[in-house]
Amino acid sequence: EQLLPSLAAAGLRVSVVKHSHHAVAFDTPGKDSYRHRAAGAAQVMLLGDRGVAVYEDLAAPLDLAAQLARLQPADLVILEGQKWLAVPKLEVHRPALGKALLQPDDPDILAVATDAALPALAVPQLDLNDIDAIAAFVLRWREQQA
Repeated sequence: EQLLPSLAAAGLRVSVVKHSHHAVAFDTPGKDSYRHRAAGAAQVMLLGDRGVAVYEDLAAPLDLAAQLARLQPADLVILEGQKWLAVPKLEVHRPALGKALLQPDDPDILAVATDAALPALAVPQLDLNDIDAIAAFVLRWREQQA
C-alpha cells in the first residue's frame, strides 16, 4: 500500500490484485444488490459517480490470465498473495512473525524486503521501511523488462 504513491508519482498506472484464501463477503445481506444476486442475477454492478464494483459468483478460481483480462490496461500489476504463481516476485518477510523465508526455494523472487537483518541471500535485501528504495528497485526492474 505504501509503495503505490511512489509508483504513481513515477508516472505509472498501477493495478493491484489482492487474493484471499478466506471466504470473502463482497456484498451485504439485505441490500438490494445482494438480493439481486440471490434471486439469480449472473452479475450485479454497483455503480457510483466515482467507482464501480461487479459482483459475480465463480464456478472455479480465475487463473492469472483471466484475472488480468478483467483489469483495465496498466503499466504494472501488483499481485498480493498467489505465491505459487511463476511470476517475478518481491518477497515481504518479517522474521518476527515466525514464518519461513520463501526466497531460497522460489527462483522467481527478485528481492526480499525485510524489517530485520537476514543472512546473505542470493537476491538483494531491501529495507521494508525504506519505501523509496523499494520503489527504485521496482522501477529499475521494470525498465530492464522493456
